[in-house]
Amino acid sequence: MIAAFLGMRLYSVLGRRAEHEEESIPTRFDSSNAANAPGAAPLGGTVVMPRPQELMGVLPAVEQGVREIASADRSFDIIAFLEGAKGAYGMVLEAFWNGDKATLRELCDDDVYQSFVGAITARETAGETLENRLIRIEDTVIHSAAMNGRIASVAVRFVADIATVTRDKDGVMIAGSLDDAVESRDIWTFSRDVSSATPEWVLDETDEG
Repeated sequence: MIAAFLGMRLYSVLGRRAEHEEESIPTRFDSSNAANAPGAAPLGGTVVMPRPQELMGVLPAVEQGVREIASADRSFDIIAFLEGAKGAYGMVLEAFWNGDKATLRELCDDDVYQSFVGAITARETAGETLENRLIRIEDTVIHSAAMNGRIASVAVRFVADIATVTRDKDGVMIAGSLDDAVESRDIWTFSRDVSSATPEWVLDETDEG
């Protein structure tokens, strides 16, 4: 399972532009799973830094940040994290498109949740509905990583194909097409207090990438 995290800044970024739906991936990040993955440190043991092959998808400029996070959080495993990020990306988008506030409340920090709710409310007021679909995630790469005190932050760039449709209050299509997927590039930043007992990551920022 994947530990929870997500968030969003602009309705235009996640609403009308992003339509995502991918093959089934666990719905939550769970650092207990990551702790058993290659490169993670055993509980109570010596910190095991990510191995070279595990850093192949990491830009050299952010490798130091990844190593600092792995040193501060013995359960951190880059491969498990990226798989979890993919699952969270699809899950939060689907919840937003469907107006599922309960799921968003579970996955988002306060600021991000309020941004989602504001966008959903505006959509409902206009009588519009979304029929978006995440076709596939083409690429997932760590864009930046850093430790700020006890807070670990990892920004992930997603390149995905999304099909989008917006309908008005009468059900008439007013934008998009389910036949033509559009490439979407997003950068989502996830954070976690490594001193916390909870394994959950929170998405506290999104942007176009």
